[in-house]
Amino acid sequence: MADAITRFFEELNRRGFEPLLETTSGTVRFDLHEGARTTHWLLDIDRGRVRVDQEDREADTVIGMNPTLFEQLVTGREDGIASMLRGDLTVSGDHGLMARIERLFPSAPGTRGPRRVDVREVS
Repeated sequence: MADAITRFFEELNRRGFEPLLETTSGTVRFDLHEGARTTHWLLDIDRGRVRVDQEDREADTVIGMNPTLFEQLVTGREDGIASMLRGDLTVSGDHGLMARIERLFPSAPGTRGPRRVDVREVS
C-alpha cells in the first residue's frame, strides 16, 4: 500500500510540471492517519509547477484520511469528492484547491464521462 502512495508522490515530484494544475497555485498537505502515527505529504504548486516534500507545515488546504483510502484514490479505486461527501476524508482550508487536486487521481475503470489522466500516463 505505501508503495503506491510513495510512487504517486515521487512521480509528481519527478515530473515537476503538471498540466492539469497549470492555472493552480497554493499548498496542499495530505495527512495520512494510521493509529497514533501521521505521515505528511506537502504539495507546493505554482501555476502547475509541483514540488513534493514530506513536511508538517501550514498549508492552504489540509486533507486528512487513512493510508488505505489514499491508496485507493491514487489507484483509481475510489473517488476523492465522493469520499469527502461521505466523511471518509476531511478537508480544511481552501476546498476549491481540493477539487483541483482531485484531478490528479485516476478515474475508476469503466467510468463514463470525461476521463481524468492517470499520473503514470503523463510522462
